[in-house]
Amino acid sequence: MASLQNEPLDDGRTTAADARLATLAVILGAIAVGFSPILVRYSPLEPTATAVHRALLAVPLLALGFLFRGRVEKRRPAGRKAWALLIFAGLLFAGDLATWHWSIRLTTVANATLFANMAPVVVAIGAWLLFRERPGPGYYLGLALAVGGTLLLLGDGFGLGGERLLGDLLGLLTALWFGAYLLAVKALRGVFSATTLMFWSSFVTGLALIPVALLSGEALLPAGTDGWITLITLAWLAQAIGQGLIAWGFGHLPVGLSSLIILIEPLTAAILGALLLGEFLGPYESVGAALVLAGILVARRERV
Repeated sequence: MASLQNEPLDDGRTTAADARLATLAVILGAIAVGFSPILVRYSPLEPTATAVHRALLAVPLLALGFLFRGRVEKRRPAGRKAWALLIFAGLLFAGDLATWHWSIRLTTVANATLFANMAPVVVAIGAWLLFRERPGPGYYLGLALAVGGTLLLLGDGFGLGGERLLGDLLGLLTALWFGAYLLAVKALRGVFSATTLMFWSSFVTGLALIPVALLSGEALLPAGTDGWITLITLAWLAQAIGQGLIAWGFGHLPVGLSSLIILIEPLTAAILGALLLGEFLGPYESVGAALVLAGILVARRERV
């Protein structure tokens, strides 16, 4: 992965202030993305078509930042490997959205989001193999607490069969897509700014999902104004702002820690699901939420 870095965005030294700001960015990004399951439920379109709009409607907003970054940041063009990986990252995120949006429709918001956010396990393995990150015992304790809390948050929501089971399995598949995407983002942040990365990867994601939606027989255009408002909110809040903040934070934090902080996303989704959809948290789920936060705090204190 190091061969991608023709001209890194920084000198490789992340200060304590940078790390704190990056941590805040990932937290805020995860909270923003946590709204996406609710918006997907409210979308007038089928899941894949909704994912198309989530990616492509974010592009105009990202373009403004992309043009601004182009004026203030002069740098050499990235090599072919970097652009190939950027396209691949867009395809990985297309797989993530396609499976996750269907999972949201077939199972509960909490299940879909929590299963999808088992990605830190995938990322921890990938970070060890690809980036030679060697977290200390505190990180693994934090990971265990967060994953255990995630399972408790599921409570009695495990699908026992039919659509619920399929939705849960799609959530697990999403974790593989999302984990691989996060590893690609970490590698690409050594070459591209977060704005450039998000602009092109969102564009690739949207284009890749169009034929999938059409082959599935899904309508691509909503009927009314309310539908467009929902889709634009999803695109700007979850994709442009949420994923954009996460991508920026990944450039200044270890990938393992960043992926763990993202577990705030399912916590946000579970709370919103309770408030807006009546999918309330019970005692076990509440304990699980506390464990997720405790795990993030424990891992955050570990130097990785």
